[in-house]
Amino acid sequence: MRHGESAGNVARDAAHAAGAARIDISERDVDVPLSALGERQASALGRWFAGRPESERPDLVLASPYRRAVGTAEAIRLAGGLASAAPSLLVDERLREKEFGILDRLTRVGIKQLHPEQAELRRDLGKFYHRPPGGESWCDVILRLRSALDTIALHHAGQRVLIVAHQVVVLCFRYLLEGLTEGEILGIDAEGDVMNCGVTEYAFSADAQSGGGLVLARYNFVAPLEAEGAPVTSEPDTNDAAK
Repeated sequence: MRHGESAGNVARDAAHAAGAARIDISERDVDVPLSALGERQASALGRWFAGRPESERPDLVLASPYRRAVGTAEAIRLAGGLASAAPSLLVDERLREKEFGILDRLTRVGIKQLHPEQAELRRDLGKFYHRPPGGESWCDVILRLRSALDTIALHHAGQRVLIVAHQVVVLCFRYLLEGLTEGEILGIDAEGDVMNCGVTEYAFSADAQSGGGLVLARYNFVAPLEAEGAPVTSEPDTNDAAK
């Protein structure tokens, strides 16, 4: 799942509305907290998990080290959303947000003004392969997620694992778990943003492929937020222009 709405999401919207080149936020991206609405969204999702049978709640939560992801995971835990035997939150840096390098905190206007060569290079290479100086491409994110999936398979086989991360991470997991092509995952991305606290669920199916495998059960599931009256948001992250 993606984290709840963050203060960075709010600041990004303000920057775009003002036509500003830079997003006005003082913290490092890793330190950006949830907004008040994001906390409400995370708690609503936690209460939904808490209302599920014990056998359907997460046995384990893995989170990006970014403050907004950890805050979301903790809110779910405090709401009773985990199985009773679930251990404390595990943080895995491989689940962190895509790194944006010199494009960090720039709007589309800012990238065109300050780094026009990167805007042109991104058009030529496409967002899947473009790596800004000091940053990552989608392929770089996918490489670290392959390693994370191997760790989950090795140490947490048979468990219901909840991963709390970021928009690009959710999309790159879909690319890996469903064996998608570049065009297919970018097509999904173009259809709309991953919702804040939106759940993407995979379930084991013996018929999925030879020997069984994971199949997509739902994507961008936000019914728990709607049921609790928590507004649903789908704002791009602070660095959406560089995605």
